[in-house]
Amino acid sequence: MDERSARDGSGQVSWHGRYFEDFKVGDVYRHPLGRTVTSADNVWLTLLTQNTMPVHFDSHYAAQTEFGRRLVDSTFTLALVTGQSVTDVSQHAMANLGWDRVRMPNPVFEGDTIYSESEVLAARGSTSRPGVGIVTVRTVGFNQDGVIVIVFERTVMVYRRGHGPDVTAVTPVWDARAERALGDRDERP
Repeated sequence: MDERSARDGSGQVSWHGRYFEDFKVGDVYRHPLGRTVTSADNVWLTLLTQNTMPVHFDSHYAAQTEFGRRLVDSTFTLALVTGQSVTDVSQHAMANLGWDRVRMPNPVFEGDTIYSESEVLAARGSTSRPGVGIVTVRTVGFNQDGVIVIVFERTVMVYRRGHGPDVTAVTPVWDARAERALGDRDERP
Protein backbone atom coordinates (compact mmCIF):
# COMPACT_ATOMS: atom_id res chain seq x y z
CA MET A 1 0.00 0.00 0.00
CA ASP A 2 1.26 3.46 -0.96
CA GLU A 3 1.94 5.81 1.97
CA ARG A 4 -0.47 8.34 0.46
CA SER A 5 -3.31 5.83 0.41
CA ALA A 6 -5.31 4.88 3.44
CA ARG A 7 -7.63 2.09 4.41
CA ASP A 8 -11.12 3.36 5.00
CA GLY A 9 -13.49 1.83 7.56
CA SER A 10 -14.40 -1.05 5.24
CA GLY A 11 -10.78 -2.07 4.77
CA GLN A 12 -10.75 -0.69 1.22
CA VAL A 13 -7.72 1.23 0.01
CA SER A 14 -8.72 4.73 -1.09
CA TRP A 15 -6.75 7.57 -2.66
CA HIS A 16 -7.08 11.07 -1.21
CA GLY A 17 -4.52 13.04 -3.24
CA ARG A 18 -1.12 14.49 -2.47
CA TYR A 19 -0.20 17.07 0.13
CA PHE A 20 2.72 19.44 -0.40
CA GLU A 21 5.14 17.11 1.38
CA ASP A 22 4.39 14.35 -1.15
CA PHE A 23 5.68 16.22 -4.20
CA LYS A 24 9.26 15.52 -5.31
CA VAL A 25 10.88 17.29 -8.26
CA GLY A 26 11.19 14.84 -11.14
CA ASP A 27 8.27 12.62 -10.11
CA VAL A 28 5.91 11.76 -12.98
CA TYR A 29 2.26 10.93 -12.37
CA ARG A 30 0.36 9.08 -15.09
CA HIS A 31 -3.22 10.20 -14.49
CA PRO A 32 -5.48 7.15 -14.24
CA LEU A 33 -8.45 8.01 -16.44
CA GLY A 34 -8.71 8.60 -20.17
CA ARG A 35 -11.73 10.38 -21.63
CA THR A 36 -13.28 10.10 -25.08
CA VAL A 37 -14.35 13.50 -26.40
CA THR A 38 -17.88 13.52 -27.81
CA SER A 39 -19.59 15.78 -30.28
CA ALA A 40 -21.83 17.00 -27.45
CA ASP A 41 -18.77 17.99 -25.38
CA ASN A 42 -17.44 20.07 -28.24
CA VAL A 43 -20.69 21.76 -29.24
CA TRP A 44 -21.80 22.47 -25.66
CA LEU A 45 -18.52 24.07 -24.62
CA THR A 46 -18.42 26.10 -27.82
CA LEU A 47 -21.94 27.39 -27.15
CA LEU A 48 -21.37 27.95 -23.42
CA THR A 49 -18.30 30.08 -24.09
CA GLN A 50 -19.89 31.91 -27.05
CA ASN A 51 -17.05 30.82 -29.32
CA THR A 52 -18.36 31.70 -32.78
CA MET A 53 -15.61 29.97 -34.80
CA PRO A 54 -17.58 27.59 -37.06
CA VAL A 55 -14.81 24.97 -37.28
CA HIS A 56 -16.09 23.74 -33.89
CA PHE A 57 -19.80 23.35 -34.71
CA ASP A 58 -20.35 23.58 -38.47
CA SER A 59 -19.45 20.31 -40.23
CA HIS A 60 -19.85 21.84 -43.71
CA TYR A 61 -17.44 24.66 -42.86
CA ALA A 62 -14.98 22.31 -41.14
CA ALA A 63 -14.95 19.96 -44.16
CA GLN A 64 -13.43 22.81 -46.20
CA THR A 65 -10.45 23.23 -43.84
CA GLU A 66 -7.16 21.36 -43.98
CA PHE A 67 -8.49 19.09 -41.21
CA GLY A 68 -11.63 18.09 -43.11
CA ARG A 69 -13.72 17.76 -39.96
CA ARG A 70 -14.72 19.64 -36.82
CA LEU A 71 -11.99 20.51 -34.34
CA VAL A 72 -12.53 20.30 -30.59
CA ASP A 73 -12.45 23.72 -28.92
CA SER A 74 -8.96 24.08 -27.44
CA THR A 75 -10.30 25.42 -24.14
CA PHE A 76 -12.11 22.10 -23.72
CA THR A 77 -8.79 20.29 -24.14
CA LEU A 78 -7.16 22.53 -21.51
CA ALA A 79 -10.04 22.00 -19.08
CA LEU A 80 -10.18 18.24 -19.65
CA VAL A 81 -6.46 17.63 -19.15
CA THR A 82 -6.37 19.95 -16.13
CA GLY A 83 -9.28 17.99 -14.66
CA GLN A 84 -7.54 14.67 -15.29
CA SER A 85 -4.58 15.90 -13.23
CA VAL A 86 -6.57 17.00 -10.17
CA THR A 87 -6.51 13.65 -8.37
CA ASP A 88 -2.69 13.61 -8.48
CA VAL A 89 -1.77 17.30 -8.46
CA SER A 90 -4.40 19.54 -6.89
CA GLN A 91 -6.79 17.44 -4.82
CA HIS A 92 -5.54 19.38 -1.78
CA ALA A 93 -5.05 22.75 -3.46
CA MET A 94 -5.73 25.99 -1.65
CA ALA A 95 -5.57 27.84 -4.97
CA ASN A 96 -4.73 27.33 -8.61
CA LEU A 97 -2.18 30.07 -9.32
CA GLY A 98 -2.11 29.80 -13.09
CA TRP A 99 -1.16 28.14 -16.34
CA ASP A 100 1.95 29.03 -18.30
CA ARG A 101 3.50 27.95 -21.60
CA VAL A 102 0.26 26.44 -22.89
CA ARG A 103 0.94 24.82 -26.26
CA MET A 104 -1.32 22.74 -28.50
CA PRO A 105 0.93 21.09 -31.08
CA ASN A 106 -1.79 18.88 -32.60
CA PRO A 107 -5.57 19.13 -32.88
CA VAL A 108 -8.15 17.13 -30.97
CA PHE A 109 -11.07 15.70 -32.92
CA GLU A 110 -14.44 14.42 -31.77
CA GLY A 111 -13.97 10.74 -30.92
CA ASP A 112 -10.38 11.11 -29.70
CA THR A 113 -9.60 9.66 -26.28
CA ILE A 114 -7.34 11.90 -24.22
CA TYR A 115 -4.89 10.71 -21.56
CA SER A 116 -2.39 12.73 -19.55
CA GLU A 117 0.56 12.76 -17.20
CA SER A 118 2.30 15.40 -15.10
CA GLU A 119 5.91 15.89 -14.04
CA VAL A 120 6.84 17.88 -10.94
CA LEU A 121 9.13 20.74 -12.02
CA ALA A 122 9.37 22.66 -8.74
CA ALA A 123 8.14 22.49 -5.15
CA ARG A 124 8.86 25.11 -2.50
CA GLY A 125 7.33 26.25 0.74
CA SER A 126 5.31 29.45 0.72
CA THR A 127 7.09 32.40 2.29
CA SER A 128 3.83 34.07 3.35
CA ARG A 129 1.64 31.07 4.25
CA PRO A 130 3.32 28.39 6.37
CA GLY A 131 0.47 25.90 5.90
CA VAL A 132 0.99 25.57 2.15
CA GLY A 133 3.60 25.06 -0.53
CA ILE A 134 3.86 26.05 -4.17
CA VAL A 135 4.09 23.24 -6.74
CA THR A 136 4.70 23.62 -10.48
CA VAL A 137 4.04 20.73 -12.85
CA ARG A 138 4.30 20.21 -16.59
CA THR A 139 1.26 18.34 -17.84
CA VAL A 140 1.13 16.59 -21.20
CA GLY A 141 -2.12 15.47 -22.83
CA PHE A 142 -2.05 12.91 -25.63
CA ASN A 143 -4.56 10.99 -27.70
CA GLN A 144 -5.20 7.28 -28.17
CA ASP A 145 -2.27 7.10 -30.62
CA GLY A 146 0.15 8.80 -28.21
CA VAL A 147 0.10 12.04 -30.23
CA ILE A 148 0.67 15.01 -27.92
CA VAL A 149 -2.24 17.45 -28.17
CA ILE A 150 -1.45 19.83 -25.29
CA VAL A 151 1.45 20.72 -23.01
CA PHE A 152 1.28 23.27 -20.20
CA GLU A 153 2.82 24.23 -16.90
CA ARG A 154 0.53 24.79 -13.95
CA THR A 155 1.36 26.29 -10.58
CA VAL A 156 -0.75 25.31 -7.60
CA MET A 157 -0.74 26.30 -3.93
CA VAL A 158 -1.11 22.99 -2.07
CA TYR A 159 -1.88 22.46 1.61
CA ARG A 160 0.66 20.83 3.87
CA ARG A 161 -0.62 17.75 5.65
CA GLY A 162 -2.82 18.74 8.60
CA HIS A 163 -3.41 22.32 7.40
CA GLY A 164 -6.25 22.04 4.90
CA PRO A 165 -9.92 21.24 5.21
CA ASP A 166 -10.67 17.77 6.52
CA VAL A 167 -11.70 15.33 3.82
CA THR A 168 -13.95 12.99 5.75
CA ALA A 169 -16.08 10.29 4.25
CA VAL A 170 -19.67 10.17 5.42
CA THR A 171 -20.93 6.77 6.57
CA PRO A 172 -24.35 5.76 5.24
CA VAL A 173 -27.19 5.56 7.76
CA TRP A 174 -29.39 2.50 7.28
CA ASP A 175 -32.74 3.86 8.41
CA ALA A 176 -36.12 2.12 8.04
CA ARG A 177 -36.72 3.52 4.54
CA ALA A 178 -33.36 2.29 3.29
CA GLU A 179 -33.99 -1.12 4.84
CA ARG A 180 -37.45 -1.30 3.22
CA ALA A 181 -35.96 -0.35 -0.15
CA LEU A 182 -33.91 -3.53 -0.01
CA GLY A 183 -36.99 -5.61 0.71
CA ASP A 184 -36.44 -9.06 2.16
CA ARG A 185 -33.03 -9.40 0.56
CA ASP A 186 -30.03 -9.12 2.81
CA GLU A 187 -27.93 -7.03 0.42
CA ARG A 188 -26.76 -4.41 2.83
CA PRO A 189 -23.01 -3.86 2.53
